[in-house]
Amino acid sequence: MRYLALPALGLLAAGSVHAADDATVLVTGQRASLTRAIAAQEKADNIVSVVSSDDIGGLPDKNAAEALARLPGIAVQRDQGEGRYVVVRGLDADYNAVTINGALVPSPEAGRRAVALDVLPAGLIRSLEVSKTLTPDQDANSLGGTVEVKTLSAFDLPGSLLSVGVAAGHDGNTGRNSPQASLLWARRFMDGKLGVAAGLSGEKRKFGSDNVETGGAWKGNRLSGFELRDYLPVRERRAGALNLDYRPDADTSYALRSFLSRFSDDEVRDRLTVSNVKGGDLAEGVTDTARLERRLRQRKYTQEIRSLALSTEQRIGGQWKLHLEADASRANDDTPEAINDARFRGTANFGGIGFTDGVAPHLIAPATAFDPASYALNAITLQQRYSEDSVKQLRADLGRELAWGDWQGSVKFGAKATRRDKDNDTNQWSYNSSKASSANYWGAGATGMSAFTSGATLDYALGTIGSAIDPALVRARVAALPRAGALLAAESALDDFRMHEDIDAAYLQGSVVRDGWTLLAGVRAERTRFGADGKQVDGQQVGGSAISARHAERDYTNWLPTVQARYDIDRATSLRAAWSNAVVRANFSQLAPGISLDSATEATIGNPDLAPLRAHNLDLGIERLLGNGGVASIYLFQKDIRNFTYATNLAGSGQWRDYTTATSYANGDKAKVRGIELAWQQPLRMLPAPLDGLLVGVNATITQSHAGIDSFDEASASRVARTIRMPGQSRRMANLMLGYEAGPLSTRLALNYKSPYLLELGADVLDPMQDHVVDTQKQVDFSLAWQLGKRWQLSFEAANLNNEKYDVYQGVKGHNVQYEQYGRTYKIGLKASLF
Repeated sequence: MRYLALPALGLLAAGSVHAADDATVLVTGQRASLTRAIAAQEKADNIVSVVSSDDIGGLPDKNAAEALARLPGIAVQRDQGEGRYVVVRGLDADYNAVTINGALVPSPEAGRRAVALDVLPAGLIRSLEVSKTLTPDQDANSLGGTVEVKTLSAFDLPGSLLSVGVAAGHDGNTGRNSPQASLLWARRFMDGKLGVAAGLSGEKRKFGSDNVETGGAWKGNRLSGFELRDYLPVRERRAGALNLDYRPDADTSYALRSFLSRFSDDEVRDRLTVSNVKGGDLAEGVTDTARLERRLRQRKYTQEIRSLALSTEQRIGGQWKLHLEADASRANDDTPEAINDARFRGTANFGGIGFTDGVAPHLIAPATAFDPASYALNAITLQQRYSEDSVKQLRADLGRELAWGDWQGSVKFGAKATRRDKDNDTNQWSYNSSKASSANYWGAGATGMSAFTSGATLDYALGTIGSAIDPALVRARVAALPRAGALLAAESALDDFRMHEDIDAAYLQGSVVRDGWTLLAGVRAERTRFGADGKQVDGQQVGGSAISARHAERDYTNWLPTVQARYDIDRATSLRAAWSNAVVRANFSQLAPGISLDSATEATIGNPDLAPLRAHNLDLGIERLLGNGGVASIYLFQKDIRNFTYATNLAGSGQWRDYTTATSYANGDKAKVRGIELAWQQPLRMLPAPLDGLLVGVNATITQSHAGIDSFDEASASRVARTIRMPGQSRRMANLMLGYEAGPLSTRLALNYKSPYLLELGADVLDPMQDHVVDTQKQVDFSLAWQLGKRWQLSFEAANLNNEKYDVYQGVKGHNVQYEQYGRTYKIGLKASLF
């Protein structure tokens, strides 16, 4: 029996095996996946980083975001310990684009362009590619990078495949267990001309996190309020992919790519809130009188992404190659009626309230603060939200290869039409104790918090909160009450909007290859037509808020030239250089035309007139192949950015001249990002046995940025400028991987590191001491796989072995904004390759 190394395939994790025939067993492993990734990077005309599916399966990465975090220049933003958004070269996730099999993925979140990649389970992905420089035939809507998700095709395989996997996870923070299952099938029919590949994946993850946050309520070293939060989420992922390929001859192919992902997050958030401190604020270790409230939030939202892509490639006359594609994608976020806030206020203010430890404030309070009998119902607020983002695209590309003696080259041109629609609808209702207005009266019955608890005590590791509030008992109180009279008209209207964004693009590009040189140059033109409808809410009207419609529209054209060069010094070493341009539109929440006139001197204003962010990008690098499966590289990059968007205060200018606060968004003048990426990965086959099974991977990114902003300064009654670093950018990011493969064993230990980064500006954007900064993050993960015969594989995974925390501070360390801990998670799985 012979063994052949193959590239990574579908759901098969590092070291997995499947049978192609009775005589051959095909083995995939970490070394094979490294080889596949290097080959893809070397073949590309532009600068890309690649993760193959073995890399994804070989680490405890629950989703696509966490798998991408292993690449140089890429970091992940986490939500409750789980990776969600990808940051490329230190630039915010909203500056990235995501495609699935070529189709643009819209964002299910109402106000964002960023796609939360935790909706994409790692098990269904064949490869992930991040384009860090763009060619003219690619959409120009990414400044950090374009993430291309590719699912399996039957033509990726030498034969048929059926792989089944089951796993069970354990959350060390709560002790809860989580099931997971996957299925992948692929086969060719019609004498190998028709390929069918299908995959299913499902997971129900039960976990918890402990949180304490102030939101930045600091005045020097004194604190005016904080919250203790206990989270108990249940997250479910269900995804499926069906891919059809028909290749009747060597010159013709047809492909249908479909993908469906459904992600739900059912969360219970129990809180104890400290506010209204006597004297305004507290010094650490000093107690005073304050208001305490017990609050509950319970909601379940479901995000769904659907993607369908139909394409064909035809060779015409033996020289020209035609590509036609039609894509349709839709994402939505549905939150049915949720308990937005069930508030139980202390029947009297509590004495002896204080805190210790500014990093993770620990509550000092008397025993009565944790007794449900000390609290009474104050208000119940409900919320319902639905947002949808749909994209339709038509694309045509025509190109041909050229040759003139020793010169080789190609020419390519094409056009693309994109139609995008973004809608959001929100409704809120509030019930209180006012019998005078029965429309929003919460009805007769007990109001003491004891009537809304089931007797369970919250398992909260950062102190004590008390008894858990039962969401079912809160819902029962308002279930039969009418909604019409309790509707909060202003809050329900303000965030409602409808937007459309139509982009028509055309490009021309050509390439030349000779004597080790490859030169690609071209230009892309994109015309954008944008329209938006929203609401203006005037809260100064007698008898209630006045609501009126607002409409805005604009169009613009961007010309985006690109030049990319590569020189092969020898068969193993290449130099790369690229000059490219990008255009990224502002977030939908920033473009929404809603206006809230809270008072005669305070307003919140959307800005549909925001200009798109434009960037000139320069990349230089050298890459060298090291033996079989190794590579080392150095890349320098610089991005000159105009029109980046930031929150500001428009008070004192224009129509807001008489206002003291007019919160809105503005375009910054200039920003600059520069950095260096270093990477090395190699199987250490040159070492004596058994050390020749070692694999090492190291990468690091060092970046620097600055951006100019301005805002109205009340003290000087003028606009004042300030320089900041780009939000979301860590100056230092690094990954370290140590793996080992020998016989049936495959194992890896990985470290992911990010230095502090600016999360967001504070209420006064001119004051650096109000900046919210995420502290250094280091996470250690481990995976092990053992091959049991030729068809079975046993795996074990452990994530966050060092129990890393999420720590956000205001201005200086020790001034808490948010502190959260998640604990360790473990998973054991079994996979079977049936054929």
